[in-house]
Amino acid sequence: MGDLPKGGDLSVSSSHHTILQTVLGSASSAKESLVYSYERSFNGFAAKLTVNEAARIAGVVSVNPNRMLKLHTTRSWDFMGFTDGNLGPGLEGQVIIGLLDTGVWPEHPSFNDTGFGPPPSKWKGTCQTATNFTCNNKIIGARYYKSDNSYDDDNEAPSPRDTEGHGTHTASTAGGVELPGTSFYGLAEGVARGGARNARIAVYKVCWLTGCSNADVLKAFDDAIADGVDILSVSLGSLFPHRFFDDPIAIGSFHAMQNGILTSNSAGNSGPDPVSVVNFAPWTLTVAASTIDRKFVANLVLGNGLFLTGISINSFDLNGTSYPLVWGGDAANISIGASSDNTRTCMLESDEMNYGMLAGAIVLCENPFDAAASNIFHFNGTGVIMVDNAPQYASSYPLPATVISPDDLRKVMQYIKTTKYPVATILVGEAWKDAMAPIVVSFSSRGPSPYSPDILKPDVTAPGVDILAGWSPLAPPSFAYGDTRSGVYFNVVSGTSMSCPHATAAAAYVKAAHPDWSPAVIKSAIMTTAYVMDPSQNTDKEFAYGSGHINPAGAVDPGLVFDASAADYINLLCKQGYNTTTLRMLTGDNSTCANTTIGRAFDFNYPILSMYVEDGQEITGTFKRTVTNVGPLNSTYTATWQMPSLISVTVEPSVLEFSVVGERKSFTVTVVGPAIKQQPIMSGAVTWSDGGSRSVRTPVV
Repeated sequence: MGDLPKGGDLSVSSSHHTILQTVLGSASSAKESLVYSYERSFNGFAAKLTVNEAARIAGVVSVNPNRMLKLHTTRSWDFMGFTDGNLGPGLEGQVIIGLLDTGVWPEHPSFNDTGFGPPPSKWKGTCQTATNFTCNNKIIGARYYKSDNSYDDDNEAPSPRDTEGHGTHTASTAGGVELPGTSFYGLAEGVARGGARNARIAVYKVCWLTGCSNADVLKAFDDAIADGVDILSVSLGSLFPHRFFDDPIAIGSFHAMQNGILTSNSAGNSGPDPVSVVNFAPWTLTVAASTIDRKFVANLVLGNGLFLTGISINSFDLNGTSYPLVWGGDAANISIGASSDNTRTCMLESDEMNYGMLAGAIVLCENPFDAAASNIFHFNGTGVIMVDNAPQYASSYPLPATVISPDDLRKVMQYIKTTKYPVATILVGEAWKDAMAPIVVSFSSRGPSPYSPDILKPDVTAPGVDILAGWSPLAPPSFAYGDTRSGVYFNVVSGTSMSCPHATAAAAYVKAAHPDWSPAVIKSAIMTTAYVMDPSQNTDKEFAYGSGHINPAGAVDPGLVFDASAADYINLLCKQGYNTTTLRMLTGDNSTCANTTIGRAFDFNYPILSMYVEDGQEITGTFKRTVTNVGPLNSTYTATWQMPSLISVTVEPSVLEFSVVGERKSFTVTVVGPAIKQQPIMSGAVTWSDGGSRSVRTPVV
């Protein structure tokens, strides 16, 4: 995907049509094949072609299949100490957040535009006003993309309207207005607000029931850049990592970066496996998910009076009434050969379970998955008890439910096996204090990056567990099959999809305070001011949380920043093995890799110092970095560092003096250590402090 041609009268879409006509043999076939021309911000197209037809196209950088991407699915702002988060409409109101997601419910109270004036003059976008869909001065733009023009549900229609809930949740998290008295069926009651409550919102609906297609995502980037957004929020990605130029998010965000726009990405929900992060382009802000100091519990009460605490967002009130308690393993339909080994998980087809035993009962299922709850709901069960080793986040279900530990499973099984008529009840959910927070949740994808291990990912972590925010009233509040509830305007959801808009809001907040800062500077400010995470509670350390937990209030005054231009990223790509031809097809200019030697990324000006070391290899590396003063005049910063005792660190110089704003100073960090077999993650940090309120922390990993 290249830059637009410089100058001339060439029509980009006409050139795409000509290419296709040459391959397909006729103008009519070319017109029928062309899906999108990417012509507003970068140069490329999406077309319906066979493998042989695609192979006949000359002069292209790459041909990518149209894969489907997946979504990475109030208290959180106060938890971060971001109690105000309001620079006022004069500043925040000039910032436009663009979200690539499932659309938005425009009538949601989180998007009330009372007190908002007209959109900023820089806004060049539009509102695709489908049936009963209108924008306002809060949601200033909305577009939708469906390259195959097929709609798979009665609620799906050609419209930016959100029927899934995900897009409304992320948009209200990033920029929703302040709303008192919100809750999910009485749970998590309080004030809901977005992090950048005065920012404007532009919505690009690229995700549907079937997923989010590459072609649609790229077209949304093309439009959003040209429309004039300031920050992009993308809570979606592939299931598996891809190289930068096989990834539509990496491609689109690269062009966004070239146009001064930072893209905030979800890290993915494939943790805790290492090397599972899927959005790892160095020009994006990659966000992991962590807990906040609130968790939802639902107590289970057995007929013998034993109280057991489970995890669940249970909004159903059984009024303390006890119901028959049945273990799934006892409900095997032996007439067709099913056994308790088959049915103990409740995950089988209905004919394998004796559904007559399940109707009206609370059923114990030995697994943690939504499908078990869906099955019991389908079998007309009254409630369900599920089991998980160490549940870190709660889910909601279409019937009374709770998730208990394996230790408590044994207690429930003992009660069932020793009682003639076992009974139980599940109490309504409660919100409890979680003193261990923040901890990176198990599902959050981990680093390192599979293709650029010297660029540590994720960059930061943010609240992504049990987040209350807006919801589409057309969407059921749970992800369990068969949930027919609707009319819910606020929901509690977990995922890196939820952490991403928190970081997006932080970026918008910084952009509002410093509209002239580059994407790299905004990203650096967020990373170097992040709260330090406790490695004893996060065994994957920086591969789980990057620089740490976002601190939006601190990010507006970082003191020193690490900047990087498009040329710096291009040089990095050359070091990664891209050649001049490929690069020029991307940039559309005279960029070259001729003078670049393929090698390590130690000199790339990133706010983390990361070095991949082979097992048993000596640790040795020198990092060069340049910082820019964005703090007061006549500032002096002194370096300190903390590393494991086996590692020697030298910082040269260890004192940096700045006389003016914008002054740049360089330093080197040399790291030396012995060869260690089965080498663990070894990490510390170099911190530059001005002796006052500003500390610029860069992890060393």
